[in-house]
Amino acid sequence: MERIFATYRIETPLAVEAAAAALAGEQSSGTFVAVPGETEELKERFAARVEKITPLESVPQPALPGARPGAGPFQRAEIVVSWSVDNMGLNLPALVSTLQGNLYELSQFSGLKLRDVELPPSFARHFQGPRFGVAGCRKLTGVEGRPLLGTIIKPSIGLTPQQTAERVQVLAGAGIDFIKDDELMADPPHSPFDQRVDAIQRVLEDQAQRTGKKVMYAFNISDELDAMQRHYDKIVNSGGISAMISLNSVGLAGVKKICDRGALAIHGHRNGWGMLNRHPLLGMEFTAYQKLWRLAGVDQIHVNGIANKFWEDDDSVVRSIEACGAPLLGGMSVLPVVSSGQWGGQAPETYRRTRTLDLLYMAGGGILAHPGGPAAGVRSLQRWWEAAVEGLTLEQAAARYPELKISVEKFGKKG
Repeated sequence: MERIFATYRIETPLAVEAAAAALAGEQSSGTFVAVPGETEELKERFAARVEKITPLESVPQPALPGARPGAGPFQRAEIVVSWSVDNMGLNLPALVSTLQGNLYELSQFSGLKLRDVELPPSFARHFQGPRFGVAGCRKLTGVEGRPLLGTIIKPSIGLTPQQTAERVQVLAGAGIDFIKDDELMADPPHSPFDQRVDAIQRVLEDQAQRTGKKVMYAFNISDELDAMQRHYDKIVNSGGISAMISLNSVGLAGVKKICDRGALAIHGHRNGWGMLNRHPLLGMEFTAYQKLWRLAGVDQIHVNGIANKFWEDDDSVVRSIEACGAPLLGGMSVLPVVSSGQWGGQAPETYRRTRTLDLLYMAGGGILAHPGGPAAGVRSLQRWWEAAVEGLTLEQAAARYPELKISVEKFGKKG
C-alpha cells in the first residue's frame, strides 16, 4: 500500500516518542481514548506510523504559548510520520487536513512545523501539475538563455485602466518580458477587471504586431470562484496568456479548479506567507508548501529575493529556489518568482548563490522608480543580469558598466 511521508520539527514537554505517537494517533485512526470499532485490523490498515525520530536540543522555555502548566524542559526533535494513501485518497484538501489538521492545537506540543512531504507515484498519475512551468513560460514569452524579467504595476491601487495601460505601453516598449497586477488590484470600482483587460490587451497586441514580442501580463483574477471563472474567460477571449492568483486567499481547491482549465499560465502569489512560515516552530516550510501548489497546477510561484525588504534571510530564499528546481514526482516544473524589494544590483548575488537562470526576476520600484524612468529601469535590469552571468560582483559591474552606477546610487544604499 502506498504511503505519504511527512517530516516535522517538534518541541514538546513530553518524551518525544509519546508526543510523536500522539501526533500519529490524532491524525489517523486514534483519539484521546479507545473507542469501539478501533480494531487491530483497522489500526494496521489506517493508523499513521512514526517512522523516524531524530532528537535535537533541549530548551528551558517553550517556543509557543499554551504549554502545559509546570511543564519543561522542552525537547526538540525531527520526526517522520507516514500514512496510507487510503486514509485520504487523491484529495488535496484532505491531504492538508491530514498533514496539519489539529496538530497545532495539541497541548502535547509547544512547537510544531511541517518541513517536507514525500508523495507516492499515484499522485503523479492523478494530478497533472503545472501546464506550462519553466519551459512553457519561456515558450510563451520567447525568452531563452536568461531569466524572465518582470515588474509590478505601481502604484498598487488607484490607477484607472487607461493609466495602467499607459504604463504597460512604456514597459513593453522597453523590452520587459512580464508584467503583473499588484495583489491588491483585483476588480475594484476604480479599475473594473474587464475594462483593465481591454485597455492592456490593446497595448500588448499592438506591441506584438510591431515587434513580434508577446509580453506576458498576469491579470489578478483572485475572487470568489464564479467571478474567477468569468475573469479567466475574459483573459482567454481577449488573447491574454496569464492570470495571477493570491494562493493563500483563494485556497487549494479554488486554485486547482482554475489551473485545471489549462489555457493560461498561472502566476501564484504567496502574499500572507509569513503567517505560515515566519516562526521557526510553527506553520510549514516552503519545501512542503510549494509541493502542494505544484500539485494544484501553479506554473510560477513567489520565493522572495536576495537582500529583500521582508524578514526572510538569503539562505532561506536560496533554499526556496532550489526546492522549486527539484523535480516533483519526476517532473511538475515550476518557475520561481524572485521579488520583494529587488533591483538589478541583487542579480549578481542571486546568480552566484543559485547558479540558475530559470527565474522570473521581478523589480517593481526597482524599475518604475529608476532615475531615468521605467524604460531605463528595464534596460538596467537587463544589463545587471548580463553582468551577473559574466560573474561580476555588484562593485565590478558598476565599474565596468557606467550606466549601472545610476541604479547603485538610487537603490544601493538603502538600509
